[in-house]
Amino acid sequence: MSVKTIRGNLLFWKIAGVFTLLLIILGIAFVAIASGFSKTYYTTAHQQLYGDLAHHLAVFTQPFKNGKPDTTVTHDIIHSTMVANPSVEVYLLDTTGRIVDYVVPDTTVQIHNVDMATIRQWLTTQDKVYPMGDNPKDPGEPSIFSAAPVYENNHLVGYVYAVLSSQRQKEILSALNDHFYTRLSIYIFFSALLAAFIVGVVTFFLITDSICIIAGTVKRFKEGDYSARIKGYAQGNLGMLTSTFNDMADVIVDNIQKITATDRFRQELIANVSHDLRTPLSIMQGYVETLMMKKDVLTQSDKDKYLAVVHDGAKKLSGLVEQLFQYAKLEGNVIIPQKEPFRLDELASDILMAYQLKATECSINLRLNSPSNLSPVFADIALTERVFQNLLDNAFKFTPDGGDITIQLTRDNSGVKVQIVDTGIGISSEDQFYIFERYKQLDGVPTPKKGMGIGLAIVKKILELHQSAIEVMSQPGKGTTFKFVLPFADKTLPSAPLLPQ
Repeated sequence: MSVKTIRGNLLFWKIAGVFTLLLIILGIAFVAIASGFSKTYYTTAHQQLYGDLAHHLAVFTQPFKNGKPDTTVTHDIIHSTMVANPSVEVYLLDTTGRIVDYVVPDTTVQIHNVDMATIRQWLTTQDKVYPMGDNPKDPGEPSIFSAAPVYENNHLVGYVYAVLSSQRQKEILSALNDHFYTRLSIYIFFSALLAAFIVGVVTFFLITDSICIIAGTVKRFKEGDYSARIKGYAQGNLGMLTSTFNDMADVIVDNIQKITATDRFRQELIANVSHDLRTPLSIMQGYVETLMMKKDVLTQSDKDKYLAVVHDGAKKLSGLVEQLFQYAKLEGNVIIPQKEPFRLDELASDILMAYQLKATECSINLRLNSPSNLSPVFADIALTERVFQNLLDNAFKFTPDGGDITIQLTRDNSGVKVQIVDTGIGISSEDQFYIFERYKQLDGVPTPKKGMGIGLAIVKKILELHQSAIEVMSQPGKGTTFKFVLPFADKTLPSAPLLPQ
């Protein structure tokens, strides 16, 4: 048996045990309540039926004569009354409540005085709720009674006090009640069991039906139907389960899409890396093999030429590998910008000086336009330099010989706006959306200078670390402009003149 099955059975037995205990408690409570109401009903009904008994005895028997009990007259009548109704016990009281006569064995009478306050309350009550009075044969058990005053020559001489619930009656009722409660308990138990069975079957059907629907949806999702979602059950525990599963499914689908996209990009990277690394490696290998095979016949100038080609290929490979490491660090959030205030125009001027030789070789006019009093920015110098280098490399890659590349620095509301403007081949509006994607190369671009396509992706990542964004404006055949903004530094640095270009 599996752990889940055992846990499910334990849960079932816990619920069944609590439910059974609740039924037992409810049954006991019902029996107790029914017993109390039954007893109250009986005493009230008995009081109503025989409440006038004492009055009739007082009026028709004249139990007192000359202020004393007339036993010759009353005993026969009272005895006959008790024979006809065994639950009645009749007592004659004087005006103080002392028992002066009775028709019961003397040894069974435990008290010889009755509380007169209860009798007076009984005589004066106007509603149907009568007080309980003393029972001379059982002082610890108050009983329902009937009482009536006895007058002789309009003078109160005593009372007729009739206990309407005798000891014998209690014994009989106790036996009957035990039988009644036993049958009532059995009826209640089986009725509750039947009701619980019906309710349980209906409830379990509804619960299991809902769970089956949920399980079916989960199974569909497991088998690859990622659009499967649980519908309905918006409230309660099932509602929580539904919303949790649906949210989890959305997260899983989103992660699957991200993993799929990452895998696709990885395949593109492998293809691009293989292409970009294979070309310089093949060239280097060819020239090295030539040097090895013809080292004795090649002139020194040819050897120097071949070695220069090999060196240039090694530099390209080094640049490609360095870009891969740079982007991997940016993707892994390993790089933390070390921001500091610095003058952006000075950095741009230094970078242009480093590219001036390349620009001269390609007959490209490379220049910097910047105001002389430009405020410093707050950014990472090394990462900012990488942004300029990648954008300039991209501009050189797609700008034909004799073209122009310009760095424009202007003051913006929130910082210094940088624009890299070239007169290259331009980018179509459809392709502008994709140029910052990882490893993306534009198809159909008429230039042999393609790379792995991660230079602009690195630029975007670096600017995101500086809470900035890069924009592109371009038209085919009319050049391209990349622009972004770096924030001002909190503390301005003293102005300095631009370096000569």
